[in-house]
Amino acid sequence: MDGYCGKIIRVDVTSLTCNVETLDETLPGNYIGGRGIGVKLLFDEVDPKTDPLGPDNKMIIATGPLTGSGVSSACRYCVVTKSPLNHCSTSSNSGGHWGPELKFAGYDAIIIEGMAKVPVYLNILDDKIELLDAGDLWGKFTIETTAILQNRHKGCRVLNIGPGGEKLSGMAAVMNDEDRAAARNGVGAVLGAKKLKAICVKATGRKIAVADKATLKALYKRNLPKIKRLTDDKTKYGTVAMLTTMNAHGTLPVRNWQEGVFDRADDVSAETMRQTYLVRIEACHRCPIACGRVTRSKNVTTGGPEYESVWSLGPTCDVSDYNHIIDANYWCNEYGLDTISTGSTIASAMELYEKGYIKDEELDGIPLSWGHGEAVVKWIKRIGRREGLGDKMADGSYELCASYGAPEYSMSVKKLEMPAYDPRGLQGQGLTYATGNRGGCHVRGHVAPRELIGQRAANIARTSTEQKALWVIEAQNGSAYNDSLGTCSFGRFGLDAGDLADLYNCVCGANETAKSLAVIGERIFTLERLWNLAAGFTKKDDTLPKRLLEEPVTKGPSKGEVNKLYDMLPGYYKLRGWDEDGIPTRAKIEELGLEKYTFKP
Repeated sequence: MDGYCGKIIRVDVTSLTCNVETLDETLPGNYIGGRGIGVKLLFDEVDPKTDPLGPDNKMIIATGPLTGSGVSSACRYCVVTKSPLNHCSTSSNSGGHWGPELKFAGYDAIIIEGMAKVPVYLNILDDKIELLDAGDLWGKFTIETTAILQNRHKGCRVLNIGPGGEKLSGMAAVMNDEDRAAARNGVGAVLGAKKLKAICVKATGRKIAVADKATLKALYKRNLPKIKRLTDDKTKYGTVAMLTTMNAHGTLPVRNWQEGVFDRADDVSAETMRQTYLVRIEACHRCPIACGRVTRSKNVTTGGPEYESVWSLGPTCDVSDYNHIIDANYWCNEYGLDTISTGSTIASAMELYEKGYIKDEELDGIPLSWGHGEAVVKWIKRIGRREGLGDKMADGSYELCASYGAPEYSMSVKKLEMPAYDPRGLQGQGLTYATGNRGGCHVRGHVAPRELIGQRAANIARTSTEQKALWVIEAQNGSAYNDSLGTCSFGRFGLDAGDLADLYNCVCGANETAKSLAVIGERIFTLERLWNLAAGFTKKDDTLPKRLLEEPVTKGPSKGEVNKLYDMLPGYYKLRGWDEDGIPTRAKIEELGLEKYTFKP
């Protein structure tokens, strides 16, 4: 199969064995790869009711067929598992260079199962696969771990967890290439529970088989201008370019989502980063966009921060000093923590303190006052070490707020903290959050850009509910097949589903169309939904925090708005082919070929 290696590594850390298996040839046609194959394997092999931190949970790390193939921005891998944060079926993906290296070594995926008695790491050198002692690495930060392993195994790429994952934080990330992260839903804690510290990969000279190299080269020339036309700002300013735009529309959450406008947005803008703090621009494997930043504060140099990180460690905590934001981002990377959830959890703690729930005697001398950047950095370290109040924070904002009897101050959906797009001014984005299979997430169906552009192109306002259910479904299905192909979301800018189908067909010798890719995306999304239903999720979990449904924005361009979720949800269910309780109908299940996974409440 061109585009695929045809092999999967199965690692049992209980018995310390590694075996190579043949990829089921029926999987690519129905699930493509990456996220799709990952969720299929998860449903086949993991009971939805299992303990996410127990030995029966598994982690599937899967690449896509375009990963490492030469397609622009195709460098992603997906981590698929049962989430320790909220017990849903989750996948979190990352770019950089580790994913292509796994493909070059000859493998499409790794399945990790069991639970080791002592810390180990996995070392892959082409056909040589071994589990080695990681006792000397346990407790170390991610950058030091990477340096040690790259010195020990020359030329390898390293994926690893930090102390956050070792201590089973619900916000723990899987890190690779030092500053890239598969960060959301606590996936790093699954490796921590299994005591698998790292995975090193080194390939020697292998290439991915491509069905039609000449056409692939022609497609690159055809597509590059379309990509660059819509991503030049990402090259120049990185992802932080979004901050000014969101603030201008009154949709930048501030002070734990109490407001939608940040009065010091210029202090944390992409222009300010570029002028004062930028060291260099970085790109992932074969990426012409190069949206990555390396920045320097007074204290540290770090990869990032990205837009979501600037927001979560900045405006939502009312912090506007880039020095503190960069420091906070650095320590999140070192401890291996999701910046979105970490910053949002600290913001919720600040509001709990403001409202009198958290008392001074719980602070150990570290402030929880708005705008205190140094304190944000200190709280990250406390979270990473699970010390004092940081122990409560380490499992995310929902568990923290619920422990004080005030879960409404957690700005999360299905316990996953939402990113930096306030759905009171972006109606469709609220529907995306509410119906997301892994919780409050934008990359699983990001309609905010379309809502901002659509009010001009389609004459549909961002505050209107018109057509938003359809937009969300299209975006969710598109995200599912994109994550499965192994391509970056930004690499899709300027490209449509037909372009992606052309690339897939060129690499794999397939015969897909834009329509058939959408069906595959729907199949993947629906299978995740069925898994979550079997895990115990219901219609009541398709909701938003009370604040966004009932408390209007009080100032700025979105003043007076709340999210009208329940005006959109019934239509969304109907368009999806689900019943009024949000359960896929028998007809829809048969249409997608998922009869094996019929859910019976």
